[in-house]
Amino acid sequence: MAKVGVLLLNLGGPERIQDVGPFLYNLFSDPEIIRLPNPALQKPLAWLISSLRASKSQDAYRSIGGGSPLRRITGQQARELQSSLRLLGIEATTYVAMRYWHPFTESAVADIKADAVDEVVVLPLYPQFSISTSGSSFRELQRLRQSDSVFAALPIRCIRSYYDNRGYIGAMAGLIAREIQACPDPASAHVFFSAHGVPRSYVEEAGDPYQGEIETCARLIIENLEATLGHSNSFTLAYQSRVGPVEWLKPYTDEALEELGRQGVKDLVVVPISFVSEHIETLEEIDIEYRKLAFESGITNFRRVPALDTNPAFIQGLARLVQHALEGPEVNLDQAAALPSTVKLYPQDKWSWGWNNSSEVWNGRLAMLGLSAFLVELIRGSGPLHALGLL
Repeated sequence: MAKVGVLLLNLGGPERIQDVGPFLYNLFSDPEIIRLPNPALQKPLAWLISSLRASKSQDAYRSIGGGSPLRRITGQQARELQSSLRLLGIEATTYVAMRYWHPFTESAVADIKADAVDEVVVLPLYPQFSISTSGSSFRELQRLRQSDSVFAALPIRCIRSYYDNRGYIGAMAGLIAREIQACPDPASAHVFFSAHGVPRSYVEEAGDPYQGEIETCARLIIENLEATLGHSNSFTLAYQSRVGPVEWLKPYTDEALEELGRQGVKDLVVVPISFVSEHIETLEEIDIEYRKLAFESGITNFRRVPALDTNPAFIQGLARLVQHALEGPEVNLDQAAALPSTVKLYPQDKWSWGWNNSSEVWNGRLAMLGLSAFLVELIRGSGPLHALGLL
């Protein structure tokens, strides 16, 4: 029986307060986050930014218990998935690859090689594809294969996205249904999907399928809920975590909450649709910031649907995805990371200060601000860390 390695992709996050500074340094040391005309400036600038931002970010993590739970939860998901796959008769070992904190992608690849697996299935923990999340991690794996002949020889199958997967949709609907039924009048509860935003240019100019996949996903969940509950619920899809002067996908979560308050909505069921694990954006941004805003806007019943984490239906859905990837046509790294042929992400025609549109995060074109404005935004606390979910 073939030995299969299943590689779970995620962003990562600092697990302790003292990890925040080093984590930010790692993040901003990446030349694909901030491109500079002189590479020698990269590490000094990374040190400056991480030093300026560490204190505010540490406060945010203190508000949720002192660190990100992302590594712990992702590890639990990996173990549960491995067990589910073995119950399906697949001799699988799961590995976790984080982009900016431990365990790093390089570490996961080293473990895969040491275990001498026969093939690898790459599974992003991002249900909806974006060039800045799944695409970023796929590109990182491409780079590693280019410099590692052993890894390059290993067959790889990728799962690009699973926003319409029945297991995922069913798991989400099940969690939402519980919160709807806990409302005084379930049929009148308003379902509020909050997805991580991306700059509009990603979709309109770079051909990012993210918005379309999010919208389809929300519609499928609502259809599942209606069939399960026997009634329809009004719903809103909005986007959180925008930053900078560029236009992001609309409506924005904060503005949509205020509008629902003006409309007299009282019972709100909030769904973190693009997140499969609890982390800083669900625990701090939604549970603290948006909850406060909702109450100030007149919403009296704010029920937040938990992230999927190790929900059994979700884990079983992931196992089926891996099984289908092994049985179906191969989707390699090049295919998984592919974008429309008209798009040129890297290298750019010329160097630009600040963030570029091949950035590994959801900020996109903050390069247009220039380095000085970029640093001002960081110091003020409304910079790209918010878009990464680091605040």
